[in-house]
Amino acid sequence: MSFLRRRYTITGQVQGVGFRPFVFRIATENHVTGTVRNSPEGVIIEVQAPPEQIQNFGHDLTAKLPPLAQIVTLEQADRPTLEKETDFCILHSTAGQGNSVLISPDVATCEDCLADMRDPDNPRYRYPFTNCTNCGPRYTITRSIPYDRPATSMACFELCDSCREEYENPLNRRFHAQPNACPECGPQVWLTDTEDSVQAKNQEALEQLATELAAGKIAAVKGLGGFHLVCDACSQQSVLELRTRKIHGAKVLRIS
Repeated sequence: MSFLRRRYTITGQVQGVGFRPFVFRIATENHVTGTVRNSPEGVIIEVQAPPEQIQNFGHDLTAKLPPLAQIVTLEQADRPTLEKETDFCILHSTAGQGNSVLISPDVATCEDCLADMRDPDNPRYRYPFTNCTNCGPRYTITRSIPYDRPATSMACFELCDSCREEYENPLNRRFHAQPNACPECGPQVWLTDTEDSVQAKNQEALEQLATELAAGKIAAVKGLGGFHLVCDACSQQSVLELRTRKIHGAKVLRIS
């Protein structure tokens, strides 16, 4: 039986979008061996199999993309076959000068993660930083390319055993989701007063904040890329106070 080995170099929005686990899945489905890795040049894939299986893999590579992935360029080149290769592997990323990839923008929480957050029996119940390869922060937390956890602002949060198992499982939707976290190992929520004294944490902090806003208070909520000033938009007094503090008192105020 004759074998071919083909190399694909892909650029576009192909890092931080679940592209490598996607490649792993279609490689397994098409019974090809080889490797996939992130690099500054893009995603580099090498596959080896009989010609028909290589053709099927190439079709799936563009026809079954993950929801957030976008291919800008795809280059193919035949390579010498390798003896005794029996598996398809995801390799560690390689670094270099410059880059030819696009990082996904921050993406709203997907339905699967929302379901996790709404399930009282799920470890991520009401955990506001829940995400997976199909959603969550990307661009805002990225410090350099290739897009890997050590190159993001999540580097200081060491994965717990459960999150690491998800992160390292190619068949899990959180495989190499760089912001992956849970209440045990990820970022937390806390509420402080004007003197920076902590008043509450986690769910209690959210509930206390809602109470304070309903009472007419103004708060600054730290987000991924800065702070959001919030108040009760249905309270004329609260909105006027916020406008005064922002020196926007001359703006027209309409509350219906």
